[in-house]
Amino acid sequence: MSGLELWGGIECTVLRVGDEWRDQTRETGHHDRAEDLDLIAGLGIRKLRYPVLWERVAPDSLSGTDWSWSDARLARLRALGCDPIVGLVHHGAGPAYTSLLDPEFPEKLAAYAAQVAARYPWVQDWTPVNEPLTTARFSGLYGHWFPHGTDMRSFLTALMNECRGTALAMRAIRRVNPAARLVQTEDLGRVFSTKPLAGQAAHENERRWLSLDLLCGRVDRHHPWYAIMLAEGVPQAGLDALVAEPCPPDIIGINHYVTSDRFLDHRVTLYPEQAVGGNGDLVYADMEAVRVPLPPDIHIGPEARLREAWERYRLPVAVTEAHLGCREPEECVRWLLEVWNAADRLRQEGADLRAVTVWSIFGAMDWCSLLRQRNGRYEPGVFDVRHSPPRPMPIAGAVRALARGERYEAPIVQEPGWWRREDRFVVEPGAMAGQG
Repeated sequence: MSGLELWGGIECTVLRVGDEWRDQTRETGHHDRAEDLDLIAGLGIRKLRYPVLWERVAPDSLSGTDWSWSDARLARLRALGCDPIVGLVHHGAGPAYTSLLDPEFPEKLAAYAAQVAARYPWVQDWTPVNEPLTTARFSGLYGHWFPHGTDMRSFLTALMNECRGTALAMRAIRRVNPAARLVQTEDLGRVFSTKPLAGQAAHENERRWLSLDLLCGRVDRHHPWYAIMLAEGVPQAGLDALVAEPCPPDIIGINHYVTSDRFLDHRVTLYPEQAVGGNGDLVYADMEAVRVPLPPDIHIGPEARLREAWERYRLPVAVTEAHLGCREPEECVRWLLEVWNAADRLRQEGADLRAVTVWSIFGAMDWCSLLRQRNGRYEPGVFDVRHSPPRPMPIAGAVRALARGERYEAPIVQEPGWWRREDRFVVEPGAMAGQG
């Protein structure tokens, strides 16, 4: 037995695209299926990332809360012996009476967190804001989600509000439960590039640590992003407060996907048109690194990113999302095993790797368009909710075995996943010579 735990999680995003709200808990039907929790417990999962989202509980005001759904679900989890990691904001910007650019967002989130903690004082593990850096990028820099910012100032304002909100929320929660733990999730994908784009890659690779650096109190006057944040209007008092009173995660949760690592290439004609973009000054292709034949000294994938996080912070680490949206259900099994084995190897080396989380247990809707289009594009998770009751997919067998601390061996996992096959590349291997 490896000592690794297998956790679970459901896709629970609530966010706005323009004036339209998306709610994954409703769109996958989990909102209406209390019996889903029995299916999760039946897999052997004893820790579950689970939503008590601000937008759902208090959509109109902090004084107009509806706890009925959360009360019933958390009580059932408790009866099943499954401990929740409670999430408060999951890719959203809060209810309609706030936003990621609201100067009072941190205090409003903390006020909500205080109410949740008072109602569920027995909950130990918390994620006030899921993936703050990713959410700030998609909402403040790329314009995908509300408030649809497309500039550095919006991005950094949103990120600072999320991180200050997390710190204030944990302070409020710990007034109720001093032993409460922060499980801070983030996608820490690394960017690689051709030589002409080395500066852009370095910029993005410094940026990817920013949320965790802020929470750990590292963004002081000597940090490369301190001056940038001040120049973009982030209040110095807020930055200095996080240095003086940091809120380091009790567990760093890494959400790693096949597509998390990226490759930037100035030779845009080698790539599909939809991969071509830029930074306003330079035009380049932004491609999944796994689709590019890279030299052997470039390490992509979960093991490399987990090792980086452990070596940078020396804090306990978990994989808090391991998911692959794929038409071939066998590939999902191969990906989970690859992530699990990577975490296990690092644990055997002495890294404090706690768990791997099988994500999107009941699948996800329209994530192929980042929820920007309502196409009804459903991808299953451990269960396929297009059947009643939800039908277990092949990955369910692997989940049961890993949850029991057993090895999972089946013919399907002897074959390499698509991300390890030679036919995955979008450019010829010879085209990459000298460009690493």
